[in-house]
Amino acid sequence: MAKITEDTTLAEILKYPEAGNILAKHNLPCLHCPMAKYEMGMLKIGEVARVYGIDIKNLLKELNKNIKIRKN
Repeated sequence: MAKITEDTTLAEILKYPEAGNILAKHNLPCLHCPMAKYEMGMLKIGEVARVYGIDIKNLLKELNKNIKIRKN
């Protein structure tokens, strides 16, 4: 993954240890939802942000700035 986008799944994002704190800072409620843990591989960050009224542009900016993307 070169960059986190609206189509990146929560499962992909949460592979990075620093991501959890950033998502929590933006009040992403799915992190503690038992059903979301089951669906993490399918839930895209853009969809979740829209449902909960989270500013996706700022969230993506912060994620991409602070997460060190691993090059394959």
